[in-house]
Amino acid sequence: MNAGAPDSVSLAMKPKTHKRSPLLNRTAGAAAALLLGGGGLAAVNFYASAGTSNDGDSRKGAVAQQASTIACPDVVDRLEKVPRQSRKEVSRELGRLDAQIGAAYKRLVENRRAAALDKSWTRNAVLDPLASKRRASLDRIRIALERAGVRQAGLEKLARCGMKDGGTVRPGDGQQDGGQQGGQDGGQQDGQNGGQGDGGQGDGGEAPPPQVGPSPEDFVDINDVQPNVQEPEAQQNASTGVFKTDCGVNENGKFNSDNIIVAPGVVNAAHHMHDYVGNQANDAFAVDEDLAQGETTCVNQEDQSTYYWPVLRDLTGGDEADVNTPGGGLDGNVGKIITPAEVTMEFEGSPVGEVVEMPRFLRIITGDAKAFTNGTDNANSSWSCTGFEDRQIADKYPLCPEGSQVVRRFEFQSCWDGQNADSANHRTHVDFANEDGSCDEGFVAIPKLVQRIVYDVPEGTNFAVDTFPEQLHKPITDHGDFINVFSENLMAKAVDCINNGQECT
Repeated sequence: MNAGAPDSVSLAMKPKTHKRSPLLNRTAGAAAALLLGGGGLAAVNFYASAGTSNDGDSRKGAVAQQASTIACPDVVDRLEKVPRQSRKEVSRELGRLDAQIGAAYKRLVENRRAAALDKSWTRNAVLDPLASKRRASLDRIRIALERAGVRQAGLEKLARCGMKDGGTVRPGDGQQDGGQQGGQDGGQQDGQNGGQGDGGQGDGGEAPPPQVGPSPEDFVDINDVQPNVQEPEAQQNASTGVFKTDCGVNENGKFNSDNIIVAPGVVNAAHHMHDYVGNQANDAFAVDEDLAQGETTCVNQEDQSTYYWPVLRDLTGGDEADVNTPGGGLDGNVGKIITPAEVTMEFEGSPVGEVVEMPRFLRIITGDAKAFTNGTDNANSSWSCTGFEDRQIADKYPLCPEGSQVVRRFEFQSCWDGQNADSANHRTHVDFANEDGSCDEGFVAIPKLVQRIVYDVPEGTNFAVDTFPEQLHKPITDHGDFINVFSENLMAKAVDCINNGQECT
C-alpha cells in the first residue's frame, strides 16, 4: 500500500511487554481501572441524580447523572502480522469494529431508561448483538490473514464486551434531540467507507444522543497537584542538542476524523476530529507518495512530516461547523474547536548517548485514544498549565488560575527497533526509553519528538478533548500521531545538531 513498505507489517523481532512513558508512571496513580471482556455487567444508571449541575457549567439545565459506557477488548493491539495483501480488508474491518461500538453506545444512551429499569436489557439488547457483529468482523479479519498465510490465534475471544462506570457526567445540550439525519446508516458499507457500514454514524436516520461527558471529577485545580516531573540526568556521552520545527497552529483549519496510521482507506475511522499541522495531504487515502508530494505548513519546507492530535473544544461556544457531520456532532463531539495559542515541536537527544536518523515514513502513535476502556498500558496523556509545568497530570483536565493557559504535552517514543517503519499494532517497532534514558536491547535511540500545545480555554469545567463516543471525553484518552517525512538532508542535519549539543531549526 505504501511506497517502500515491507510486504508485511509485523511486530518487532524481540517480544516486548508494554512500557509506559516514565511521565505516565509518575502521574497515573489515579487513572481509571480497567473492566473488559464478558465479565461483570454494571447497571446502566443514567437517572441516579448526583445533585444539581456544577456552578461552572454554562450548559443550562444540565443535571449531573451517573453513566456507564461500553468497554471492548482492543483488536489492533492484538494483531501480530498484517501482510500487504490483507491490509485493505483488515483496515475496513477495524473501522467497522469501532463503528459497531459507536452504534451500540448510541443505542445504550437512547434507551437509558430501559437500561436503568432492567439490568438484563443491556445484555440482551446491546451487548449480545454487539458481540455477534464483532464475531463476524473478527472472522473476516482471521480469513483475510489466513489467505496470506498468517494464523492469528485468539481473535474470537475479543468479541464480547462489558460495561464500565463512566462516573458522574453532565449531558451536553449542543445537539438536537431528534430531527437530524444520521445519514450514514449502512449506506456505505464497503470500500472507502468501510468503517461506517454498521450504523456508526447514525441508527435508523435519527440524530445521535447528546454528548455525554466529561465528568466534573475529570478536572482538578492545578494548585492541588504536587510537582512531579523529574528528568534523567545527562551522562557524559549524552546528545544534548535540540532541533526545532515550526509548523504553525493549524491556521489553515485542516481537520478530519480519519486515521491514516491505524485504518488507512477508512473514512472517519477515528470518530473524532484531529488538528493537523505540517503535511496537508493527510487523509484516509494518503499513501507515502502523497505525503512526499504534499504541501507543508512548516517553515522549513524540507519538513513534510504530518503531526496531528484530537481537537480541544469550548463547550460553551455553541455549534461548530461539524455539528451534523461524522467525527463531529454525529459522533458526540460538540462545541467550538479551539485553535491553539501556541504549538512548539522539538526533537531532543538521549541522556545516555547519540541518536540515529529516523527512517522516512516512520509512524509513531503516542498515547491511547481508548485508554478509558483499554486501561493505561499505552496511555501517555499529559496535561498542565503555563507556569505550573513541573506538575503533569495524566487523567485529569487542569483548572488553571487566571492568566495561565492549558498545556497538552506529548513525549513520543524515542527508541526504534532499527528495522521497521511501522508494526502490526503500530506500537512495537518503537518504545519508550527506560527511566535512565537508555533503550532496551535490540533498540536504538532516535530523536525524541516533544510537542507542547497551549490553549486559551473557557472558565471552569467547560472544555474537553474529542474522543470516540464511548470514551466519554476523558482526558486519559489524549494522544498524538506523527509520520516522519523529513528529507534525508534535513534528518541528517537534525541528528548532527542533536548529537553535537546545538540548538537548530
